Amino acid sequence: MQPEAKSEIGEASARPLAELLSCPPPIASLLNASAQCIVFDTRDTIFQQGAECHGLYVVVSGQLLRKAERLEKRLTLGTTRVGDLVELAATLGDGRHTYTLVAQSSGSLLMLPMNALAQAFHSYPPLRMRLLEELAREVSRAYVSCRATRLAGIRRHGFKSPLVASDLPLGPQSND
Repeated sequence: MQPEAKSEIGEASARPLAELLSCPPPIASLLNASAQCIVFDTRDTIFQQGAECHGLYVVVSGQLLRKAERLEKRLTLGTTRVGDLVELAATLGDGRHTYTLVAQSSGSLLMLPMNALAQAFHSYPPLRMRLLEELAREVSRAYVSCRATRLAGIRRHGFKSPLVASDLPLGPQSND
């Protein structure tokens, strides 16, 4: 990528990055200054599950697929969208990628290096908490999606889930 193209991406993402991470301008400037642009093509592997995580990724363009191996099974975890933060768990956890990220189309990512994130967390501790909150929302969305898919499969096969929202009482119950 040409240096001027990288600076255009950095300038174009300066305000949105600060808004996305909800951090004050000096911290956003620190992260923007350290951000690295990664350009990828279709079928490129951005990172592998279990490998060392080099930072937090922000999807700028393109579509990426999350894949994981769990209990000797291969799972597709879903796709990413522009503006998504990628690998919060690895960034905030043990520093190892929790899944493999593969490009479904060409595009680009911004990577915020771990050392810059550590400096930002030290200078502005609420940033770590905000990212933890976002990780919790991400896990919750994945759980709801998985649960809905599972219930749809159960219903499609003629089985009824032991408890679904329609089984819950809507108002006060009488004990007559």
